[in-house]
Amino acid sequence: MDFTPTEEQRAAAGLAAEIFDDLATHERMNALDGATDTELWAALCAAGLVGAVVETGLLGLVLLLEEQGRRTAQVPLAATAAYGLLPVAAHGSAAQRERLLPALAAGTAVATGAFPARGRGRVRADSEGRLRGVLPVVPWLRDATHVLVPVYEPSGPAPSGPAPSGPAPSGPAPSGSVPAGPAPSASAHPEYAPPGYPTEAGRWRLWLVETAGPGAVREAVETTAPWSAGRLTLTDAPGEPLGGPAPVPTPAPDAYGEPPGPGLSAYEDVLGCARTAFAGLQAGVCAGSLARAVAHTNTREQFGRPLSTHQGVMLRAADAHMDTEAIRVTAYEAAWRWDEGLEARPHALTAAWWAAEAGRRVVHAGQHLHGGTGADLDHPVHRHFLWGRQLAAQLGGGAELLDELGRLLTDSKAGCS
Repeated sequence: MDFTPTEEQRAAAGLAAEIFDDLATHERMNALDGATDTELWAALCAAGLVGAVVETGLLGLVLLLEEQGRRTAQVPLAATAAYGLLPVAAHGSAAQRERLLPALAAGTAVATGAFPARGRGRVRADSEGRLRGVLPVVPWLRDATHVLVPVYEPSGPAPSGPAPSGPAPSGPAPSGSVPAGPAPSASAHPEYAPPGYPTEAGRWRLWLVETAGPGAVREAVETTAPWSAGRLTLTDAPGEPLGGPAPVPTPAPDAYGEPPGPGLSAYEDVLGCARTAFAGLQAGVCAGSLARAVAHTNTREQFGRPLSTHQGVMLRAADAHMDTEAIRVTAYEAAWRWDEGLEARPHALTAAWWAAEAGRRVVHAGQHLHGGTGADLDHPVHRHFLWGRQLAAQLGGGAELLDELGRLLTDSKAGCS
């Protein structure tokens, strides 16, 4: 494997760093008060960095997101690239690519996605392409013009009733989780089916929904980080299948009985790319948090010497550095394998696990190493803390990711590649 960026990838990352340094300042972000930085987003699009993601690949996107994460810049780069540009370029029809790619690259269109699909019954599509269901928290939804929605389609007859929009009668359950106690019947309450493991034979299908279209209602949802998140309710909202109306043919399995290559399922492809992209963003968030902690402990003195000379501080910073490097290298590996067309699903899950588990440790360490200063809500390091926590939640809990990784490795030959 070779993680060395190409000349184009290095140039794009360098230009992004310059733009972020100029515009994503602490003072400007404080003035935004949680809103998206439209001026910065326009500058990135005008420089061609957003549209270049299609050419520089997933590794190029990870490098851009690292630079964004270092400054916690409030722009929907990860969502638009992972749920818009890359999926449309890889899986969209010719008409969809011609219509959407220029708009996404120019910033006149913004994409997001409801991934991973936590519960196969949360959104359903009828035979006429109308979608019903509720997506409780979608990142950057308030800025988005298009949402990529995964819908699980069983092999049998399509369901005729409305999609479930709330908890089972036995009591509420957290979004995307399976309630404690005996497992509810998947047929009675399909919204509680474990993510990614449907109980009926079928396939995932991706639908593009216009947020300004009929039947789509957005409500603001405040999350830890200022991501303009929202709740999306679909009531007979018209959807457009990614790739066109014709179903994608299923290639014959290989000698092991497994689908050939990581790109067979558009859902798995988009999910893996998104996990890798957000892991790259977390690597930048952690690097920025650690850099601020190092600068603080090198200048702040205690008992006549810098804090950085105390063994406890050095060990805490060293652990944070190793965690940050683990997030970065696993994200690089997953992105490189995806760009090379190699099996990358377990590597994307590994990167997501490191980003969720180690990322949380790093941003906590960054805040703690600032002492009382780290508790100041207006201090720059606090934004890294909030972003790190939100990214960990977006990627999923460590136990959930490990469960999915274990299933993948034991149920297929993915762990041997």
